Amino acid sequence: MLDIKFIRENPDICKKALENRNYNIDLDSLISIDIKRRNIIKTLEDLRNQRNKISEQIPQLAKEKKDVTHLKEEVKGIGERAKNLEADLRETDQKFNDILLVIPNIPHESVPVGKDETQNPTVKRCGEIKEYPFSAKPHWDIAENLSILDFKRATKISGARFCVYTGLGARLERALINFMLDMHVNKHGYTEMLPPFIVNSNSLMGTGQLPKFKEDLFKLENTDYYLIPTAEVPVTNYFNDEILEEEDLPIKFVAWTPCFRSEAGSYGKDTRGIIRQHQFNKVEMVKFAHPEASYDELESLLLDAEDILQTLEIPYRVIALCTGDMGFSSAKTYDIEVWIPGQKRFCEISSCSNFEDFQARRANIRFKPAGGGKNRFVHTLNGSGLAIGRTVVAILENYQNADGSVTIPKALRPYMDGLEKIRK
Repeated sequence: MLDIKFIRENPDICKKALENRNYNIDLDSLISIDIKRRNIIKTLEDLRNQRNKISEQIPQLAKEKKDVTHLKEEVKGIGERAKNLEADLRETDQKFNDILLVIPNIPHESVPVGKDETQNPTVKRCGEIKEYPFSAKPHWDIAENLSILDFKRATKISGARFCVYTGLGARLERALINFMLDMHVNKHGYTEMLPPFIVNSNSLMGTGQLPKFKEDLFKLENTDYYLIPTAEVPVTNYFNDEILEEEDLPIKFVAWTPCFRSEAGSYGKDTRGIIRQHQFNKVEMVKFAHPEASYDELESLLLDAEDILQTLEIPYRVIALCTGDMGFSSAKTYDIEVWIPGQKRFCEISSCSNFEDFQARRANIRFKPAGGGKNRFVHTLNGSGLAIGRTVVAILENYQNADGSVTIPKALRPYMDGLEKIRK
């Protein structure tokens, strides 16, 4: 969340940022509530000090056989006033937090201003888009012909937006997970983590999914548990309410997890295939960085994600998200979009973001400066490295052959026992 002190001192900057992000939030109301809240806190502190002073006098005066009835009544009256003010403070705090927790992050000055995804500039392109001497097919046709993905039986088992991987389809998914983890650990220097796939509401509050995006989550009935929408949630909250050492930064984790999303609001989008599922696998990179180095870390995070696609020799482009298309918690985001020839379009396969101290404030993750001084909030970053199902889509569509087979990328063959092609 944003620092309320920053909002107080820079209301115009915050209002402009909200306007650029297409958010309609009454900041003036928040500032008024904050003033009321601080006044109540000060009054409470004064009352408590007054009560303590009087309470200290009573035993001595009583010992001197003096009448302390009026002092006891005064203490009682102060206590009742304080009790009423405490109730008022709880109500005011609730109103204050209800607004503060739904205010998005301030975009970094380098983020392009734009209304929506149509105004996201392309930063770079990599890889050659292949021309096929036949009509390129979408992945669902390729996969069903090869009997490696089963959509009909998945619908019978679970419902829409689910898929069963079978045979070499399941092997391809597993191979990609291991390949990506090995690259990020052995080449890029991340520490592998296998976190819980179920988290509590406090963790989701820390990374910004709650309270605003509750409808996108799967909650376990009659519990405070949720299925994770991404490994970002448990991995970022690994240091929830902790103080790190400055010399340990940056800290870099990578994790494979299944991800669970309700896909609220996506009706009619990507209804065929495995691009938009309720359950999917993803390899996620998470960084805890020094505030002065976090944008360098964002660039290296992006390169780490790109390296996977370059090694697999799959064409892609990188776009910079404009203010109107950025995620709630992000200060700056790059999306990597992979080319899928069967559908003749680019499709997001990774999102790499710097949240600055937005998540760290919510999760209370700080570091102790090596030279002394006040503890500071770390900057958190994360990026998909990559979404596994969408990488399967990219391989099936980019490596398809006229006879219906799919060539396995060379870098992936050691993870497939040397297999060169998936055939019917």
